[in-house]
Amino acid sequence: MSGATGPLAKALAEAEEIIRSAPHVRTDEDVAEGLEYLLGTIRGAIETGQHRGRTHPQLFEATGPYTKMGLDNPDTLYFYANLADGAEYVIEGRRGTTADLSFQVMAGTYSADERAASHAAFDDRRVDIDERGRYRFRLGPARYDDDEGDPGYVVLHPGSSMIAVREVFSDWSREEAGSAIIRRLDTVGTAPEPVTLAGQEKFYAKLAEALVGRLRTWLAFPGWFFGEQPHNTLNVPRQTPGGLTTQFSSAGIFELGPDEAIVISVPVAGVPYQGFQLGSMWYASLEYVHHQTSLTADQAHVTSDGLIHLVVSERDPGLANWVETLGRREGIMQFRWQRTDGPIGPELGPTVKVVPFDRVPDEVPCHDELRVTGEQWRERIAARQDAFARRGLS
Repeated sequence: MSGATGPLAKALAEAEEIIRSAPHVRTDEDVAEGLEYLLGTIRGAIETGQHRGRTHPQLFEATGPYTKMGLDNPDTLYFYANLADGAEYVIEGRRGTTADLSFQVMAGTYSADERAASHAAFDDRRVDIDERGRYRFRLGPARYDDDEGDPGYVVLHPGSSMIAVREVFSDWSREEAGSAIIRRLDTVGTAPEPVTLAGQEKFYAKLAEALVGRLRTWLAFPGWFFGEQPHNTLNVPRQTPGGLTTQFSSAGIFELGPDEAIVISVPVAGVPYQGFQLGSMWYASLEYVHHQTSLTADQAHVTSDGLIHLVVSERDPGLANWVETLGRREGIMQFRWQRTDGPIGPELGPTVKVVPFDRVPDEVPCHDELRVTGEQWRERIAARQDAFARRGLS
């Protein structure tokens, strides 16, 4: 197939074959989920490609409810901008009321063989924020010996290719996001070069490469992270790989029959953000707007013993802290703790137990405190839908 779009057409056919032959795909439902995931992957690759220029960067949202990848967190807004070696930038913004706001400078890209390197990662506690919630800092090459300690200047080491801005909600219904913009100082007030045929042909070729690369990359991640870890277990909390030193996680793969459930108990850590989510074997979040496939410490019901008791299952146990598998027999489960002031030790980590579904009332501590009626459950989902809409995601 020739022409500018030829590589993309070929990549789409290859992508479908990757989906149909993925190790976890067994049923038509698995294929359907994979094709839905492919739609988001296409959208994300196009969005990223259209913002590929490095002369006039803009923060754009390439990960969201319809562009899922990298076990995206339902509680997080993700924004990215491309960077170029030797250039200097300014980021200006307004701090919202979300639980966490962080910035990360990365080099390289994620692929099936390697991961992007983190050159710098910090949250807004490092940034000077005025009484109106406004902040401003610069990024660029090293200028002076003390640049690394300057809160108003972030050193961009050679190879820095992207900055990620993450805004994390704990209470969807009450917290509000802030805003941020990025400027490359030497191109402010100018316009980028017009598109060319050669440039568009290159764009479509890169788009084809990115599409297949994304699928292969995230399919490889469960094996990287969990390897020989037994299913239905969560590892001891540890610093999130490649992230902030103030972020910890505990994760694993669940594998359940239709008549089984996982009972998870975890202390309330008292940190600004503590959340749990389920994901697919595509290493993406499950549908989280119309279903409760994730819960934060603010969203969950804390029982009188001071713990959060979650039930992961396909069937409805009639409990407030039910986390829906949406019919998946296997998938990812993960806790995150963010904006911590110290390590999250084993004593703050989760305990996990697989039980027959019919035994849930006997196996869940404080079971009666968690019971909800069908009407109360619908009210929970309605509140979730409204809160999501207010977040302004698309």
